[in-house]
Amino acid sequence: MILDFEPGDRVVNPRRKDWGIGQVQSIIRDKVTVNFENIGKIVINTNNIQLEKITSE
Repeated sequence: MILDFEPGDRVVNPRRKDWGIGQVQSIIRDKVTVNFENIGKIVINTNNIQLEKITSE
């Protein structure tokens, strides 16, 4: 799987919108560390959870 994220990108977990907006901290293979505004740092396995990138409009 090729990820379209890089450190600094803002993302949301569509299954857990209550986590708030997160900022990508690091990416190692299929593991993305994200610092979410409501719950702090979480390591996401992108094989199980598809993060959505927030783009500026």
